[in-house]
Amino acid sequence: MGRDYYAVLEINCNATDADIKKAYRRLALKHHPRSSSHARAAERFTLLAEAFDVLSDPRKKATYDKFGEEGLKGGIPSELGVNGAWSSGYVYHGNVDETFRQFFGGDNPFADFFTNDGSEDNTALKSLRGQKEKLQDPPIERDLHLALEDLYYGCTKKIKISRRVMNEDGHTSSIRDKILTFTVKAGWNEGTRITFPKEGDQGPNNIPADIVFVIRQKHHSRFVRQNDDLYYTAHISLEKALTGFSVEVETLDGRLLNIPINDIVHPQYTKIVTGEGMPLANNQSKRGDLIIRFITQFPEKLSPEKKQLLKQALSSKLIQAS
Repeated sequence: MGRDYYAVLEINCNATDADIKKAYRRLALKHHPRSSSHARAAERFTLLAEAFDVLSDPRKKATYDKFGEEGLKGGIPSELGVNGAWSSGYVYHGNVDETFRQFFGGDNPFADFFTNDGSEDNTALKSLRGQKEKLQDPPIERDLHLALEDLYYGCTKKIKISRRVMNEDGHTSSIRDKILTFTVKAGWNEGTRITFPKEGDQGPNNIPADIVFVIRQKHHSRFVRQNDDLYYTAHISLEKALTGFSVEVETLDGRLLNIPINDIVHPQYTKIVTGEGMPLANNQSKRGDLIIRFITQFPEKLSPEKKQLLKQALSSKLIQAS
């Protein structure tokens, strides 16, 4: 059985002259030995040139369509010829570069695919070889909510993700689970990003996306964090605000601080306890501060007697102060 030139050019027998030229242009560039790393590129390139040489010539094509490769190459008796087109056997001249040059024009049809110093232009050659340059999918970002204690001590987290993975055949894919493990460093701030490169969905024509987890801090019942400092709010009576007291604060590591307050607690007053805040991410031996704010609870009403006593007490203090 003879060779199928139409199959070589990946077209059918109803292809037009324009279809034949288009097919040769695409496949010759793709399988040219200079642009293909395939071991049999030269053999494939020669076969393409021969198929094009036959199918692009109306006389050869007519003979081939009626008698096949054996009739074309074996020769056709004149009385059986196609419009008197072919009587002697066809032999391809074998100069594949000449076929290529005549079709594309010029002595160096690959000039656009190499730089001035002769090195390959990889982007252009990928296009020439019919390969699309793979682009990476955009990053997939997910918020990761952590307790303030996790950010105070540091911890190890494991997160299960489901992603599409290419099967061994390189064409089909399936959904599979994977465990991503990472260490949270003590002192990390909200907004810290943990990146797992190329852990997104796989596909034949893409570079998987990076998966990025963004640290978000959960609400805490006692503290509000601002950078490396911790803010604590104490509710006190007017009496304590004026006469002094001690405030107890349970730290994140379970210690109980007893902090004396000897100043008058006015609305803008804060007490700073140095070194009792969050550890610094870049220097674990240092910590931010604990800053205590106060909300003073005023009595809803006073009896006349108490008002008089309060006036006397405040008046005497003002006299002493002056």
